[in-house]
Amino acid sequence: MSREVSRRTFLRRSLAGAAAAVVGFDTVLRGWVSAAELRRGHFALAAGFPSFDGSLLTDGASLAAAADDFGHLVHRRPSAVLKPGSVNDVVEMVRFARRNGIKVAARGQGHSTQGQAQVEAGVVVDMSTLGAVREVNAADALVEGGARWIDLLQQTVPQGLTPPTLVDFIELSIGGTLSLGGIGSQSFRFGPQVDNVLELQVVTGAGELVTCSPSQNRQLFDVARSGLGQVGLVVGARVRLIPAPPNARLYEAFYNDLPAFLSDLETLIDDGRFDTVQGFAVSDGAGGWLYQLETTKYFAPGAEPNDAALLAGLSFTPGTQAAQDMPYFDYLNRLAPLVAFLRQIGAWAFPHPWVNLFVPAANAPTFIGETLADLPAEDVGQGPILIYPFNRDKFTAPLFRVPDERHFFVFALLRNAVPPTPERAAGLVADNRALFERATELGGKRYPFDSVPMTRHDWQKHYQPAWGRLVSAKHTYDPDGILTPGQGIF
Repeated sequence: MSREVSRRTFLRRSLAGAAAAVVGFDTVLRGWVSAAELRRGHFALAAGFPSFDGSLLTDGASLAAAADDFGHLVHRRPSAVLKPGSVNDVVEMVRFARRNGIKVAARGQGHSTQGQAQVEAGVVVDMSTLGAVREVNAADALVEGGARWIDLLQQTVPQGLTPPTLVDFIELSIGGTLSLGGIGSQSFRFGPQVDNVLELQVVTGAGELVTCSPSQNRQLFDVARSGLGQVGLVVGARVRLIPAPPNARLYEAFYNDLPAFLSDLETLIDDGRFDTVQGFAVSDGAGGWLYQLETTKYFAPGAEPNDAALLAGLSFTPGTQAAQDMPYFDYLNRLAPLVAFLRQIGAWAFPHPWVNLFVPAANAPTFIGETLADLPAEDVGQGPILIYPFNRDKFTAPLFRVPDERHFFVFALLRNAVPPTPERAAGLVADNRALFERATELGGKRYPFDSVPMTRHDWQKHYQPAWGRLVSAKHTYDPDGILTPGQGIF
């Protein structure tokens, strides 16, 4: 029997032994060995196999789940999935992986769209089992990396506290968004989530558990935030808290004119009259576009907002404005009914070839206008088109790359592939690449959890002038290059 046939037989046997506990790793066949297999044969076991508080899984269902994400576009099958029972499990897994040349990636809620948290023939660390909220204090909270923002809010809001910036979909993991950046409708005022984290606990690629902050291990702190998992896996964080308002008044109004709409968005993030500011492009039903302004003003009962004063001077189409009041938490969790509906009808499982681009304000009217003019209705794929404004000076994390202009916008096509075929999804990904190239020519950047193929040269350009810092940090904190290969940076 050839070595290759023997290897295939071994791998099939490993996958079939789903319920068996993994007790070792064969360095010749490059596969995990269960207790039952060990009793039946001889293996070249690697030394120092860890004893885990959680579980190391090799069953087909676990591997298939880890070989998928929200995008449903890329499928890289790992050889094992670790469900850690403690932070020490992550440390031990990374140390073992480093000694044996095994790639490792952390997966939060799997909301990336191009296999960023996948790893072919390596180990995926399922961070959802490290989801505890450890402390809630008057000015901060200590959480495990797999905790979701909604988990934190369910504890802080009843105490009158909230993180300053929240993503729109609050079921994402805290470690995941801090590894990416974390933007929302409050970021124009408070910056992204990576600028509101006070401390991180990181397992580096060298297998060291390190606490880092602005005053402790600052170099690691600056490259772990928005570091896309390249230097360490975020297993804990201390995030800033501020007073939470009781209520939110949600306003919406519509525009027919894109430049007027973008101008008003810039005005609103400069004058700060609203607590949140965001925008959308929506079909007018006749082949054109309307532009939806959505803002909120927080308030306590008895101190309701002055609608006329807040809307004064804006150029929306008269008569299109509306407002509704809701509790603060209900506002933050406003996407929950929509997500439940999408899951119910099966659209949540469609491929999601999303594209998220940061565009300088000076070029936004042309770029967004021309993109929408050329965008067939079927290419929207039933998803929203986001147009959010930001202030550049609120974005200070070195590796969170955004346009170098006072104001910029995120322009995002959060589309489904309809029909949900591989060919349709591939065509939209190719369109994303063309949009990315045009945006970068105009000084734009990519928010890299979306579906845009990137070359190493693209990544170098994306990170400039911080590329050298990332390369140096990679050599320092992940010297054997085992972490998060799905991003394709190194």
